[in-house]
Amino acid sequence: MSDPLSEREQATAALNLVAAAAEPYLGSLGERPVHDHSADHLLDLLEGPLSEEGEGTMAAVEQLLAVGTEASTQTSGPRFFHFVVGGATPAAQAADWVTSLLDQASGLHLTSPLAARAERVALDWLKDLFGLPPAYGGVLTPSATFANLTGLACARQWWGERHGADVTSQGLAGLPRMPVLAGGYIHPSSRKALQMLGVGRDGVTVCARDDAGRVDLEAMERELAALEEPAVIVGNAGEVNTGDFDPIADLADLAGRYGAWLHVDGAFGLFAAASPRLRHLVEGVERADSITADGHKWLNVPYESGFAFVRDQDLMFRSFGAWGAHYLPSDVNYNNLGPESSRRARALPIWATLRAYGRQGYARLVERHHDLALRLAEAVDKAPDMELLAPVPLCVVCFRYRPEGTREEELDDLNRRLGAALLADGRVYAGTTTYRGVTALRPAIVNWRTTEADIDYFWEVLRELADRL
Repeated sequence: MSDPLSEREQATAALNLVAAAAEPYLGSLGERPVHDHSADHLLDLLEGPLSEEGEGTMAAVEQLLAVGTEASTQTSGPRFFHFVVGGATPAAQAADWVTSLLDQASGLHLTSPLAARAERVALDWLKDLFGLPPAYGGVLTPSATFANLTGLACARQWWGERHGADVTSQGLAGLPRMPVLAGGYIHPSSRKALQMLGVGRDGVTVCARDDAGRVDLEAMERELAALEEPAVIVGNAGEVNTGDFDPIADLADLAGRYGAWLHVDGAFGLFAAASPRLRHLVEGVERADSITADGHKWLNVPYESGFAFVRDQDLMFRSFGAWGAHYLPSDVNYNNLGPESSRRARALPIWATLRAYGRQGYARLVERHHDLALRLAEAVDKAPDMELLAPVPLCVVCFRYRPEGTREEELDDLNRRLGAALLADGRVYAGTTTYRGVTALRPAIVNWRTTEADIDYFWEVLRELADRL
């Protein structure tokens, strides 16, 4: 018969099993397929009825390692380009193990002064890295979607107060729909946040000047001028198809002229601020009312990690801290500043990676990935049967296969088949998107392990599969 108490002596031995598996697994990431489909049958070993008595700590961990190290998708490896997904730096990965080891309840300062202090320091360092004013409030979240939820919830509370309402306490009943304006780059995570906040995912007025989604500033100004109430503007720093940016400074000017709230979704593009070469792309972000980004993208810390910054920290408390629960202490508690109450100490990997590599380490990381994206774009540009569909301002390369003699109406299907072939092959990962009405590939380069050799290998595999179609 097994239960945790009877197997407490196995705790260290189980961790040793994981540590022993780490070296060969991590050492193979540079060469193994992103997804080895021949190992998919191992997933069947996860199935079966719930055991009555259990198989014991060691047996369970051994089986999970046997399946996981063979059948997992190597999203943490250097050749995963399908979504904007980073890996975990050595410092962040080790600190994530520390997070599980210590298992802190990080929502309240009382339950973990360690987690609370680490979160404050990590947020201060991130504001420094991004060039944001030190006075901004901040909170760590599980993802960019939760970060957008945080920033837009503060915008909703701010908007409600201008109507004389406390929407956190009383809800939206009796109020008009909150006006939300954006360019065509607005991401589904912002729409999802608006959906959860009761504003509606389709309640966004999109002001786009072309089919790429570039913001139409004149149209947005006309919309703002016609409104008789304050509005919320959503700007994007780093659009997922091409890595392009809304002109944040121009949006900040509009927000200032019309008394609007400016929310900037910088899921991965905010990291341009870490680079002296690229920080012009986010000029004006320090004037936004709320700013969000993902840590498990370009910061390269383990899932789940996002962060939200808000100009007015008191507004964060008014949006999330009105508990009315007298047993909660009055210290600054991060569960009063964001949507979570039960939170793991996700600050520890962020603290560790920033301590380990510093400002210059992340500047080099961002600039190296930009150089790699330009390397791939140059290969595309030189290939007579490939077409670069957009400039490469950051780390995403948007292009399509266009062999001579192929009819225009056949190109979308051809590129869909090429994207499917890449995923089925598994050696590298890059899927398709729709950009300006056509099917395209859009590899994103944000993993700290990725080098020129990985980009060249991606190109080699792509050429091989394209020639087979």
